[in-house]
Amino acid sequence: MAADDAVAQLADEPVDHRFKALPPDAAGLTVGELAASRRNLFTGGFTTPVLALSAESLEHNLALLETYSERHGLAFAPHGKTSMSPQLFARQLEYGAWGITAAVPHQARVYRAYGIRRIFLANEVVDAAALRWIAGELDADPECRFICYVDSVRGVELMNEALRGVSRPLDVVVELGAGDGARTGARTEADCAAVADAVAARPATLRLVGVAGYEGEVPQADGDRVHAWLRRLVALAADFDKAGRFGGVEEIVISAGGSAWFDAVADVFADIPELSAPVLKLLRSGAYVSHDDGHYRHLTPFNRVPQEGALQPAFRLWAQVVSRPTDEQAFVNAGKRDAAYDLDLPKAQVVRSARTGETRPADGITVTGLSDQHGWLRTTPGGTELEVGDWVGLGLSHPCTSFDKWQLIPVVEADGAVSDFVRTFF
Repeated sequence: MAADDAVAQLADEPVDHRFKALPPDAAGLTVGELAASRRNLFTGGFTTPVLALSAESLEHNLALLETYSERHGLAFAPHGKTSMSPQLFARQLEYGAWGITAAVPHQARVYRAYGIRRIFLANEVVDAAALRWIAGELDADPECRFICYVDSVRGVELMNEALRGVSRPLDVVVELGAGDGARTGARTEADCAAVADAVAARPATLRLVGVAGYEGEVPQADGDRVHAWLRRLVALAADFDKAGRFGGVEEIVISAGGSAWFDAVADVFADIPELSAPVLKLLRSGAYVSHDDGHYRHLTPFNRVPQEGALQPAFRLWAQVVSRPTDEQAFVNAGKRDAAYDLDLPKAQVVRSARTGETRPADGITVTGLSDQHGWLRTTPGGTELEVGDWVGLGLSHPCTSFDKWQLIPVVEADGAVSDFVRTFF
């Protein structure tokens, strides 16, 4: 099935009990029909809590990373684990993405179901069943390309066993670990070389095409440490090339780049020396698509280099005040099942009056905790008035654990009209 057709068919799903917050009286419509009706998020029958994705901020963020990548000569494979949304993958590809990054084989299976042909799997894969599935995809589609990590000789052995008989070898990159105590990755250049040699000894099943890693795992990360590790990564690629380890490849892949340090990646990758083949400088930032009001808002490289532009938080979780037991305390009907909470608590941003529909800043209102289905609010004297029935708009931290709580997310325009829905697969 063509990618465009597969994504378009998501609009044919029925509106039903599987998707929280959708208007009960829309049952029987398709998702596409509900979107075409452009109901208002606040007055169109949506129930609370409801997560909204700003149409304008989404468009802004997509365009900004496209121009940033072009300006710095980077290819872009955004990490799809952030959203797991075929519609957003399609939009990212429209905005110039080289492909989509996955973290585990299941995510890659979703990508393939929706026609993604270039997949960078930023993890080691030693599961024989998953490797056989990858081999089947490569056999079935000559235009399909997978690249995945390797970081141990034993891992190479397991991959080779699972891939015997493939029609073309699987492309791999040696992962350089970000330091002692970091996550995966070979820890030293000598370890990396041993892994590369193990790959070279198995040309029927594996092909070494580059090096990669994740600078966000650098211990006690700061600008100097991250730049230093990225220079190690580039030097590793140059050493491998000088030793002839990339012989015969059409391009050499050097990849890094989460959402916190992609400016450092741009800095260091700008100085990659000329190698024996063209270099694919592959950036993998994914959280940019929705950005956030917490973790990444403080860490974004655009704060360090403001002339490059600025991402916009695109999520807002709307919850309703269901209890006001004291003058200092209120409870809304959104909790851990609805809001990201692994890094920072949500932030109260605006209040929409249930009486008048008027929206005002959430002055003096603080989220102090989350239960499974309740948000705990503290209110201070002189702050914004708050009563049972009011809607509270919450800013969220960490997109990676926001998308996964909502299977169908309304895309909302500035006037409150819901113009589309984003489907997720976690």
